[in-house]
Amino acid sequence: MKRRTLLSALFASALLLTACGTTEPVIESKPTPPPAPKKIRIGLALGGGAAKGFAHIGVIKMLEANGIKVDVVTGTSAGSVVGSLYASGIDPFLLQEKAFALDEGQIRDVSLLSGGLVKGQKLQDYVNTLVGNRPMEKFPKPFAAVATNLDTGERMVFGSGNAGQAVRASSSIPGVFEPVLIGGKRYVDGGVVSPVPVDAARQLGADFVIAVDISSKAANGKPASMVGNVNQAIIIMGQKLGEQEMTRADVVVRPKVGKIGAADFDQKNVAILEGEKAMLALMPELRRKLAAKQTQ
Repeated sequence: MKRRTLLSALFASALLLTACGTTEPVIESKPTPPPAPKKIRIGLALGGGAAKGFAHIGVIKMLEANGIKVDVVTGTSAGSVVGSLYASGIDPFLLQEKAFALDEGQIRDVSLLSGGLVKGQKLQDYVNTLVGNRPMEKFPKPFAAVATNLDTGERMVFGSGNAGQAVRASSSIPGVFEPVLIGGKRYVDGGVVSPVPVDAARQLGADFVIAVDISSKAANGKPASMVGNVNQAIIIMGQKLGEQEMTRADVVVRPKVGKIGAADFDQKNVAILEGEKAMLALMPELRRKLAAKQTQ
């Protein structure tokens, strides 16, 4: 019995030694590469603000200079003017050149039949000329202009068709411009319902929205002109709506253009510079949030 136990132990030891001496083939394994950053569709939502809208050009200049490529563009009122031109393929430096060459008379046509209101046909023709008379669906970047249905108060997002007409509708300040008739319905300034069109940018497929807010806060004191009165009314109507919608943006840029009046077209260079400064100051935050979005 003892002999059998001893033999079993010796046999087990031999097997163990044999196993230890076995050489297993080495399998080369390549390290797993990190996942590629997710493609993020960036949307640019440009708000309304009359002559303050030149600040949008400065924002766009800084985005392009820092390699931030915008995929979709939306605009309300003045933002729809700049946004349509940018989405049509006009680079920001040419946009600035066009802005400096712009005379208010090129986009202002008063109609005596409607009590001295601006018709807006000149604005429509101006935009269509610069975009090469292309419909919005032919733009290199998807674009939409936001207007307000005057009869129902509903927001309307124009993303195809006549670009100049959509911009005209989006920019038709009530009491200053004639309402624009499209498809049998009357439209006025989009700032009444969507001062900064963040939601429209999401509708166009944006995963990350940069909102540019150039609106003024409702202020005490009597405005100095009819345009000022109407602008103040629109600010009051849209202020709360705008605040709610901007919470749905990823980054909000606020150029310091509060001292520029609604009709101060001679301040365009100041507005552009303020747009550049505001966007440049937010660039670290923008990059950080973009990087975080790409890893989600």
